[in-house]
Amino acid sequence: MPSQKQLRWSQLRVGLTVIIASVTLAVLVFLMRGTTGSFSRRITLITYFDNAEGLRQGQPVDLQGVAIGNVRSVRVTPDPKHTDAPVEVVMRINTKFQPLVRQDAKATILTAGVLGESYVDLDNRGATKPPVVDGSVLPSTNEPGLQDVVRSSQSTLENLDSLVKRMDRIVANVESGKGTIGELLNDPTMVNKFNAILNQVQGLLNDVSNGKGTIGRLLSDEELANKFSEAVDNLDRIVTETQNGKNNIGKILNDESLYRNFHQTVATANQLVQDVNAGKGPLGKMVKDEELAKKLENTVNKLSSIADRLEAGEGSAGKFLRDPSFYDNTDQLLIETRNLVKAIRENPKKYLTVHLRIF
Repeated sequence: MPSQKQLRWSQLRVGLTVIIASVTLAVLVFLMRGTTGSFSRRITLITYFDNAEGLRQGQPVDLQGVAIGNVRSVRVTPDPKHTDAPVEVVMRINTKFQPLVRQDAKATILTAGVLGESYVDLDNRGATKPPVVDGSVLPSTNEPGLQDVVRSSQSTLENLDSLVKRMDRIVANVESGKGTIGELLNDPTMVNKFNAILNQVQGLLNDVSNGKGTIGRLLSDEELANKFSEAVDNLDRIVTETQNGKNNIGKILNDESLYRNFHQTVATANQLVQDVNAGKGPLGKMVKDEELAKKLENTVNKLSSIADRLEAGEGSAGKFLRDPSFYDNTDQLLIETRNLVKAIRENPKKYLTVHLRIF
C-alpha cells in the first residue's frame, strides 16, 4: 500500500503536468493567434462601415493581404455623426506594423473565398498621410458582397430568361415555317431555288475548271497566263525605272532641282496669295479696295444697261441689231459701194478724170 508521502508526490506531479500543459497550450494559442498575443505591444485603430458583412470579434486584420492584427469589437454606434456608417469596428495591430499603415489607408471588409469568413483588409495604395497612431480613424470603402452580387445579377438573369423565351419563340416560328429561315427550311420552292443556285455555282466552277470564260482561260490558257506574267513584269520594270529615276515619272519624283522649282513655285504662289489678301498689287487692290470694287460694279451695271438697251432695240446699235430695214439699208449700201469700187477698177479714167480750167 503506497505511503502518504508517495501519494502527495504523485499529486504534485499531476499538478505540475497540468500546469505545464496549460502553459504550453496558452503559448500555442498565442502563437496561433499571430501578432496580437497578450505579450505583444499593440495599438488601436477605428473605422466605420455601413454594414458589418458578417464581421465578428477576433477576425483577422490584413495589410495588403498580410495579417497584422485582429478585430477587437464590432458594434453599432449611436453617434449621430456616423448615421450613414453606424457600424464601428475597433482593430488592434502590432506596433511593428505601425510605420507601414498610413492614416488615409482604406479599410475594406472582404470575404475569404466565396463562403469564407469576413476579415478587414487595409489598403495603403495611394496613401500619402503620416503613419497611424493609437486611436486613428481610418476611412472605409465598401466591397461588393455576395448579396450585392446576387442583386446585381438578378437583372442579368431576368434578361437572360427573356432572351431564352424569345429564342424559343423564334425556334417555334422557324419550325412552323414562318419567316425567311422558316420558309427556307420548310418551303420546297425555296429549297429548289437554293438547289438551282448551287447548281449554277457548280456549273460556273466546272466551266472554270475546264478553261471556259475569262477566269477559266486565265487559269488554264498558258498563253494568256504568259501575257499576264509579261504585263506584271512590265509593270515591275516601270516601277523599278521610276524608283531609279530613269523615266519621266522617276525624274519628277527623284530630280531635286525639279522639287526645288516646284517648292519655289508653291512658295511664290503662297506669297502671291498673301499679297492679294493684304491688298497689295493690282489684283490685291481689286480684291480689297472697296472704291475700286464700287467702280467695277458701276461699270458692270452700265454694261448691263447698254446690253438691255441693245436687246430692246434702242439707239443706232440697237436698231442695227433689231431693225431689219436698218440692216437691209446697210447691206444695200455695202453692195453699192462694192459695185462702185469694182467699176472704178474696170474703168478708172471714167471716174478719175481731172479737168483743169485756167482763168
